[in-house]
Amino acid sequence: MRLYGFFNSSTSYRVRIALALKNIGFEHHGINLRSGEQSSTDYLALNPAASVPLLIDSDGTTLSQSLAIIQYLDDTRDGPRLIPVDPLARARVMEASLAISCDIHPINNLRVLGYLKRELGVTDEQKNTWYKHWVEVGLAAFEQLLQRYGHGPFCFGESPTLADCCLVPQVANALRMGCDLERFERVMLTYRHCLAQEPFQRAAPDRQPDYIV
Repeated sequence: MRLYGFFNSSTSYRVRIALALKNIGFEHHGINLRSGEQSSTDYLALNPAASVPLLIDSDGTTLSQSLAIIQYLDDTRDGPRLIPVDPLARARVMEASLAISCDIHPINNLRVLGYLKRELGVTDEQKNTWYKHWVEVGLAAFEQLLQRYGHGPFCFGESPTLADCCLVPQVANALRMGCDLERFERVMLTYRHCLAQEPFQRAAPDRQPDYIV
């Protein structure tokens, strides 16, 4: 199994967490988003979307969206379930996961921020204001989901789910961008609990072979 990703990509980070939680080994292939390697001819031949992550299984199965990859791993590999089987529990986990992967991440990822600066001419200060605004709006909604339906030390119970796989990278990126998240009490309690677990530590950006400061 090969995983193409970038150490600081939150979507790649999600998949690394899932792989670590299921204790699945993989061959790491770094794709440097900062240098534009995702648009190289060789990588576009593998993934025309020019994005990470990209998973290629041992049988040649190729998947390029983080949530689809994690669902595939859940359905084809042993280890703890990350997406519950019970319909309501599954819906709650997906509701929270999509709140990050659909509402926060798409308008704050590297290529969107790059477009704002490069094509629309916004300043670094304006770009950072954009980022912080949408992170705070999204995490405020996520906090309410956890306050209403969350339980246990993880988002939804005593073991991690897809929601935790999505939350940790998003919070990590927001903190790196200087966002003050302490008012999101449940979010931060969950984030810190996850970081204390070995699989989450193994998946961290600074533990990856392609890590650069």
